[in-house]
Formats: sequence, structure tokens, C-alpha cells
Amino acid sequence: MRRLYFLAPDVPTAKAIVDDLLLARITWRHIHALANHSVELDQLPEATLLQSSDVVHALERGVALGGATGAILGLIALAFPPAELVVAGGAIVALTLAGAGFGAWTAAMIGVDEPNTRLGRFRDAIRAGQILVMADVPAAREEEIAALIARHVPNADPEGAEPTTPIFP
Repeated sequence: MRRLYFLAPDVPTAKAIVDDLLLARITWRHIHALANHSVELDQLPEATLLQSSDVVHALERGVALGGATGAILGLIALAFPPAELVVAGGAIVALTLAGAGFGAWTAAMIGVDEPNTRLGRFRDAIRAGQILVMADVPAAREEEIAALIARHVPNADPEGAEPTTPIFP
């Protein structure tokens, strides 16, 4: 799956894009619309927190950093065991998993409040009142869908695609 981006100047254009995507058999749950707070997205599939925030990127970093920190602490405990305790490989695994879990939790809490870094190039257009329509399409149909939207909705501004859909579309 690849994520295609289209900028629509107004709500009727965004609705036309979504209608064309639905006619092309792209399911409703694979279409997301994002706009500033002054634009009403009636009858449009509004982007969820996963699409509009940086929670996925933060979660990836939190798991990696927390797991690495836990593994380092486990190795330190193995090298310098505390007060007559026998520390084995299980402690390293347990500390690594605990660190990864704690890192994921704290990073996700921070990432929810941060705007999505992948959408940075659209921030000015969204602030200006345009609507960003994101569609997750099969890679084999990317050109077909982009051409369909360009043909039927000439006001839409195709903005390219991401190489792959994020882990949580």
C-alpha cells in the first residue's frame, strides 16, 4: 500500500476526490481528510489521531531507545551484580522488554501532542484553508488512481506519495 496525497482548495473539491476514490473501490477506511479547525469536514472521512499526530514515529523511537537502555542496564547488572544476587540472561531480557515498554508508553504520550512530521510540507496549505486528502492505495494502482483524480477533479493538486503506508494506516 502507498499513501497518495491530494490538496483540495475547498470542501466540494475534497468531496469530489473522495467520491472518485470510492468509485475506484478504495474503501472508506483507507481515505483520510485533514483540515484546519475552521473548516467543517461534513461527509468526509476525518483523519484520526494516528494520521494527524506523530504518535507512530514517536512510538518507534521510544521502543528502540527504551529497549536499548534496558539492555544496557541488564548488561551492567550482569557485570556488577547487586548484593549477592545472581543475575543471568533472563534479567537482561526482562530489563530490555521493560525498557522497551516504558519507552513506548512515554514516547507515545509525547507523540500524541506533536504534529505529524510527514505532513510538514502541507502545514502552510492546511493553515490557509485547503483540505489534505490522503488515500492508501495498492502500489500497482497508484498511477491509475492519480490519473483518475486528475481527470475528474481538475482543481485537485496531486502532491505525490509515500513509499509505503505507515504501520498504522
